[in-house]
Amino acid sequence: MRVMGRRAKVIRLPGPPAAAGEPPGSGLVEVLRCRDQGEALVVRSLLDSEGIAAVLRGHVVQSVHPFSVGDQGEVTVLVPAADAEAARRLLSRYR
Repeated sequence: MRVMGRRAKVIRLPGPPAAAGEPPGSGLVEVLRCRDQGEALVVRSLLDSEGIAAVLRGHVVQSVHPFSVGDQGEVTVLVPAADAEAARRLLSRYR
């Protein structure tokens, strides 16, 4: 019978470094949830046209799973906290 040796030590990766002089809560903020990537790309373009940078985040990689059902295809639009209010005002004009 073979006995397994001691398990390897798990080394945790460090979290993202805090930016110097950045106030707490100034990271990315969710401003909208879109049904699919197409809608999210239009929203990101609209925000970009107004000078607001946006990042898209989703659960499914669209290039691997181009067709998704329900919440699986949902894409979240994130903007810097400083621009969140302006982004919400802009998006409310088109809803």
